Amino acid sequence: MKQGGMTLPIAMTRSSAVCADACGLAICTGALFACRAAFALVSARWLNLGPEPGVTGGLVLSAVLAIAAMLAAMGNSSTPIARMVRVRPVLWVLFYLTFAGCSLLWGALASPASSAIYWVGLICDAGTVLLLVRAYGAERTAHSLMRGFIGGTCVLAAVAWMMPVASDLRLGDLEYFNTNQIGNLCALAMLMCALLASRSDGRWRIAMLFLGITLFRSLSKSTLIAYIAAQAYVLLRDKSMSLRRKQLLVATAVVMTVVFWGVLEAYVGSYASGNQAESLTGRTAIWAWTLDAGLSKPWFGNGFDAMWKVAPPFGGDLFEARHAENELLQQFFAYGVCGIALLIGVYGSLYRKIRRLRSPERISLMAFLVYVTVRGLTEAEPFDLLLPLWLITTLALLMHAGPKLDPQSASLPTPAVQAC
Repeated sequence: MKQGGMTLPIAMTRSSAVCADACGLAICTGALFACRAAFALVSARWLNLGPEPGVTGGLVLSAVLAIAAMLAAMGNSSTPIARMVRVRPVLWVLFYLTFAGCSLLWGALASPASSAIYWVGLICDAGTVLLLVRAYGAERTAHSLMRGFIGGTCVLAAVAWMMPVASDLRLGDLEYFNTNQIGNLCALAMLMCALLASRSDGRWRIAMLFLGITLFRSLSKSTLIAYIAAQAYVLLRDKSMSLRRKQLLVATAVVMTVVFWGVLEAYVGSYASGNQAESLTGRTAIWAWTLDAGLSKPWFGNGFDAMWKVAPPFGGDLFEARHAENELLQQFFAYGVCGIALLIGVYGSLYRKIRRLRSPERISLMAFLVYVTVRGLTEAEPFDLLLPLWLITTLALLMHAGPKLDPQSASLPTPAVQAC
């Protein structure tokens, strides 16, 4: 039997080769998205060079991978970028990035050049995803990116266990790779594991167990509560999950609580006597200042990365807030009413796309939104959204591509394969 001018066995071989190429580049990209969170730690603590070389190295590697994806995307493709940007969540991501870039013109920034470089980094991340999808297709790219992110997070989780325990008994380094970063990476990676499993791409039990223990031991309160809320949603809504499996998940959580009970008690005592500006209740001072500063420029906000070195120190330890500790307030401070509209547009378009799904992975995808919604009450990102823009782009294109192909149909050659 011939298909596209070649016999079916040859087509299957060439398709497998293209898939292997996609996995290599996309897996490296996903691993970088996870691992660069610790680059500043490596350069500052291990190499004694300060955090700047680590941050610069991460941005340079992002640019290198973007160039590699651009070269891979050259030539014929069955997924033109012009078609991808018409996907509603992707379009909202582009609107967000464009407005963030324009805000550099009016923002009162501590270092305009540095802020511009961070913005370019966000562009590289989302652009790399688009180029990889153009070159290899949405499903191969998305699965490979998530596999790379999970692998990179497992490496960082192992590093976190080997690091000295912080003064507040939690995992991580308070300055360069803190417990909230560790917890967030583990939570996102576990959500990706569940999504891949729902798409029949592995079981990921060992990885999820290791990441779950690391998340629990990180004692990142906001992240733990948000992840528990996401898992509660899955347990309540996923009718395909057996009762035995649900009981096993609950039992695992109980066992981890018992095992780490001594650490929990010690942390509660340390938390009660610590810097209130960094505590859950102490965030109210940061929220009040952010709201007041945002109301001074209510329509277009203070600009991208405008809070760093501008907000006053908080608490007795003079804590310097990097962001507003609330995602809605952060977007209002940075971009005003337009920022709130952009936030609703990005998450709302992704929510509507997930709601229209009738495939098994719908609940796993909705868990991402539950997680960032709950975590966004007490956390934010200085540049990005809590659900990273590159991940929003990836999930949107994955959903737009349709349900996972069965093995027989997945082996048929695509126009991109025929053009090799």
